Amino acid sequence: MNLEPPDRNTFNPARNGAHSQKTNGALHFPKGFLWGTAVSATQVEGHVTNEWTDFVAPDGKHCRRACDHYHRYREDIDWMRKLGVNAYRVGIEWSRLQSGPNQPLDPVQLAHYREVLACLRAAGITPMVVLHHFSNPLWVCRSGGWTNPQTVSAFENYVSQLVPALRDRVRIWNTFNEPDTYASCSYLLGEFPPFQKGRLSSFRAVIDHMAIAHRRACELIRQAGSELGPVEVGFSKNWTFFEPLRPWFPWDWFMARSTDRLFNRWVMDTFLRDGRNDAATFQGLNYYGRVRFLHGQSLVPARGRSRHSLAKLGVHCDDMFERHPEGLETVLHELRRRPALPVYITEHGSACDDESFRIADLQSNLKMLHRAIDRGADVRGFFYWSLLDNFEWQFGYTKKFGLLSVDFDHPQLPRRMKPLAEIFRLACTENRVPLHGK
Repeated sequence: MNLEPPDRNTFNPARNGAHSQKTNGALHFPKGFLWGTAVSATQVEGHVTNEWTDFVAPDGKHCRRACDHYHRYREDIDWMRKLGVNAYRVGIEWSRLQSGPNQPLDPVQLAHYREVLACLRAAGITPMVVLHHFSNPLWVCRSGGWTNPQTVSAFENYVSQLVPALRDRVRIWNTFNEPDTYASCSYLLGEFPPFQKGRLSSFRAVIDHMAIAHRRACELIRQAGSELGPVEVGFSKNWTFFEPLRPWFPWDWFMARSTDRLFNRWVMDTFLRDGRNDAATFQGLNYYGRVRFLHGQSLVPARGRSRHSLAKLGVHCDDMFERHPEGLETVLHELRRRPALPVYITEHGSACDDESFRIADLQSNLKMLHRAIDRGADVRGFFYWSLLDNFEWQFGYTKKFGLLSVDFDHPQLPRRMKPLAEIFRLACTENRVPLHGK
């Protein structure tokens, strides 16, 4: 396929004369910066039929109702308006739309997603649509999932139908979310369906096939275009820093180095190899923090250690990862050394019940983001994970990432804005780092 080189300057606010700046102590972001929040279909919609439908998490719960976002999207869009966001990263569930390989898209489900997107645009919220976020139709799973090269063609067919059907609603597309997380949790750690462990060859096959599918999807999206203006498309890479707690321990150094090489650098290199990312116009970055190793064990609450015990070691975590704001600036400069693409922070957030901790984490990371932009990083938007407390995959509902809480024990699933949401609203409405709780 012959494609014109992506126009990577069109949507660069800095090149249009609106650099980030500091005014009266306030750290402002470039004019036109996107402030958004994010969800994935399986985690919030409910009523899905995919490989997660029958999974029961350790908390005894499942995703069959989730947040019922499928029926309550209008209410949730109203919440977004109250937050002041101008963008929303939202997944479309493949399993709803296609009953088998090369089948036409379900017109009822397609109409549903068109209506969701229309409501977003009516609210002044720009959608970024994610094509794959950890879930697949059951017919894909039965044929070997992404270990099967035929899934690439099946995905290409799906995209070739979906994108033209939504070109009047969508301008920004996100092909894959965290292929490294999906492949490792499914085939190395055994925490995602099909719950296989130690299958390095399967992990590598999944990454390779997703990288091929990513390029093909980018080409299809750019060929289809959008009625709303020049399209933007890219995949989202989760970047976690892996480091030894004590650098002089050879085994911990080796664990950190080898993990970084596999999950960060090899995955990125695979997506860049043979021009596979040439058709993309941006790079999505999901950033949460770091994982340090002690005696070969990862020091994170997600592996059963308490936040209190980790803090005694100088490892300050939310309920998932060690927080490491300085790493956000570091990885943004790392990405500049690769084939340069503009960046969206497609996910950042923290999960715990301590809102003061979460507020400080947001402020610290936004300061690092602002500094990276000042030093030349071409970052065009920031999407907070997540809009809602939701079904957090293998952890069920025990990890609270939401700007809004959801009472899952109440039949009406009421939402409530958390203190962090008020701080994030300031960032969105005033286009700045909210400092000192103001």
